Amino acid sequence: MEKGGWVYIMANRYRGGTYVGVTSDLIRRVWQHREGKGSIHVSDFNKKLLVYAERHEEIEPAITREKLVKKWHRDWKFALIERDNPDWLDLWEQWYPADGVLKGDVGR
Repeated sequence: MEKGGWVYIMANRYRGGTYVGVTSDLIRRVWQHREGKGSIHVSDFNKKLLVYAERHEEIEPAITREKLVKKWHRDWKFALIERDNPDWLDLWEQWYPADGVLKGDVGR
């Protein structure tokens, strides 16, 4: 994986519960969440849909951004997600569909 970091949001459904995280390896981290191994909170509330991903060139700004977004009101998080993903599609399924053919660029 490249140097830098990712701020990402997992959700359990359209406009449902969200989890904001930061990682240097988005693919590995989302796979962990989807397998129920990423965090107890994500697992307990079935937040397995990757609905937002934001790339940073360095990990430190990604950590700062994650801390900020975690403090936001739900509606602000929803607006952030819906700016790029208005239908709350699972980005993982777009990148790694069941047919196994990788689609487009991963991330922004």
